[in-house]
Amino acid sequence: MEDKQAGFAGLGLMGSLMAENAVRQGWRITGWNRSPGAVARLLDQGGTAAATVADMRDLPVIIFMLPDLPHIEEAAAGLLLSWQQRLPAPGTVLLVMSSVSPTGIRDFGQHVRLASGGNAQVVDAPVSGGTKGAADGTLAIMAGADDAAAFQHVEPLLGTMGTTVRHLGPLGAGSLAKACNQLVVGTTTAALAEAAELAECSGLDPAALFDVLAGGLAGSRVLDIVGPRLARKDYTPTGPAKFMHKDLSFVLDAANAAGTATPMAAAAVELYAELKRQGLGDRDLAVVRETIANLSQQAAAAAEGTVAP
Repeated sequence: MEDKQAGFAGLGLMGSLMAENAVRQGWRITGWNRSPGAVARLLDQGGTAAATVADMRDLPVIIFMLPDLPHIEEAAAGLLLSWQQRLPAPGTVLLVMSSVSPTGIRDFGQHVRLASGGNAQVVDAPVSGGTKGAADGTLAIMAGADDAAAFQHVEPLLGTMGTTVRHLGPLGAGSLAKACNQLVVGTTTAALAEAAELAECSGLDPAALFDVLAGGLAGSRVLDIVGPRLARKDYTPTGPAKFMHKDLSFVLDAANAAGTATPMAAAAVELYAELKRQGLGDRDLAVVRETIANLSQQAAAAAEGTVAP
């Protein structure tokens, strides 16, 4: 892409770091965010600001890094309306890097095509790697695009944020890949949380246990990154745990569409729903350990209640 400029809507924990990496690698990034503090940080890094997403209408690429597709649709409403009044340049790309529904993103892509007279299209490119990967520019980026040329158009920009960038298929393929990623991450984190609780309640040190597990078949990137937080019960947010429930719900939707069984995802969706019911959704993913501990306490209290005085 010769014209190294792009819009960036959504400068949260992940988005701000991703946008700053692009700026550091020579991209002219125009940012928008609901809260002004994040935009001020981008300005300090050399970016510029837009008052609304519609003000980015003439940029060749507009990135969205918002919590879910309804937030993206709301933020993009003024932009699409402006395009109906004056069409964007051919080849314009809306780059959705949030974790969204694989089926929903395809519907959004059709809406964008109609609103832009076919001049703009959506590429979905969700990420994995957390805030550390976002800060280091080492995210894994899984992309879906109906037109290979659209992916090639944004690939250099994606390369400023990630070291593993793959075009996996048509629009929605990236979101399906992210759903599969979250199936593995969510269930693995839950299993490690259960192991930590079982170990500690049985007199073992969870940190020592994880040290041993890391040297065997149970070793994984999830254990390396989330394990220490689970062991020391550090639930400082690196990303809200409530989003895992959303992402795993997308797994169930995709499995229903494909006609496949996902028993692990079904169990995990209920566990993370319980996490939200316990009011823990805004804490780190590792807080699923506290959810499991609370369930243990509830079970013990219920058992005591069945014992005759």
